[in-house]
Amino acid sequence: MTKKIAVLPGDGIGTEIVEQAIKVLDFLNTDMNLGFEFENGLIGGAAYDVHGTPFPQQTIDLVKPADAILLGAVGGYKWESLDISVRPEKGLLGLRSTLNLFSNLRPAILYPQLADASTLKPEVVSGLDLMIVRELTGGIYFGQPRGVRVLENGERQGFNTATYTESEVRRIGHSAFRIAQKRHKKLCSVDKANVLECTEFWREIMIDLSKEYPDVTLSHMYVDNAAMQLVRAPKQFDVMVTSNLFGDVLSDCASMLTGSIGMLPSASLDDHGKGMYEPIHGSAPDIAGQDIANPLATILSAAMMLRYTFNNEEAALRIEKAVNDALDSNVRTADIYAAGTQKVSCSQMGDAVVSALKNRG
Repeated sequence: MTKKIAVLPGDGIGTEIVEQAIKVLDFLNTDMNLGFEFENGLIGGAAYDVHGTPFPQQTIDLVKPADAILLGAVGGYKWESLDISVRPEKGLLGLRSTLNLFSNLRPAILYPQLADASTLKPEVVSGLDLMIVRELTGGIYFGQPRGVRVLENGERQGFNTATYTESEVRRIGHSAFRIAQKRHKKLCSVDKANVLECTEFWREIMIDLSKEYPDVTLSHMYVDNAAMQLVRAPKQFDVMVTSNLFGDVLSDCASMLTGSIGMLPSASLDDHGKGMYEPIHGSAPDIAGQDIANPLATILSAAMMLRYTFNNEEAALRIEKAVNDALDSNVRTADIYAAGTQKVSCSQMGDAVVSALKNRG
């Protein structure tokens, strides 16, 4: 049975890194007869340049019937002067909203070969394996009203609204508890319940939900403390669940524990397992077109696609083991390069992963 994957390279380094992930998926598609079909579309600044909008109808028509979406990155200096309503990032928000991709999974795994690449001491981060579950379609990024207004005294004021409905909190809670059940049965809910009513509400619902998951130990932590704990003792966490804004910040913080933001994949899922898969780093316009970006986060995002949307654990593990083998072969892109290793390009790193897949058979 044919499975359709919508491919949205986006902006900046997006084209380069997605090309390497497709290279890996193409090999497995043939080797394992996976039945994948790929179709490219535009999003972000690339879409704006052609259609005058970062999320055109053509892309909507492509992603809606697709089984999964592989995305590169959006944004760049070129479009920063545009009105906020048509900036590249609006394409990404529109994609998440249109497909109701509410559950964002961001694993932070430190490969043993990169322990010295982390900015923290190896004894603090060695063996790190945590999952951040971020609510993705609610909260302050989507809340209304929002904007800039002029007050009665003539002073301008910017404002945004943080809101969550009970159903929104419950569904992300269920997602996080179920993931915790498959791991080490520890879930930490991150909020700011001491000062924000919206997150006090969040905490109350998480406590109520925990009654349905007696095998999972639920704890709570204020977001400022959680940020501190991530760099003090990150291995205390197994699964963290939090709001859109807090999850955005904490997952980027966690990325540096792994040695590079170029190592972290992500999945954004709907209620039925359909997902968009992307690296968590940005479009890096300063290095775009130079073939030096790290494609491993995008390749690992493809592994998450195989696991969470296509329920193919065997194929997902093959990619993850091949990435490990590639690192074992001592090749490194510039962001994870260290003395004694071999610096390679983005495309060469992709080739190294495919070679590792072939060698494993």
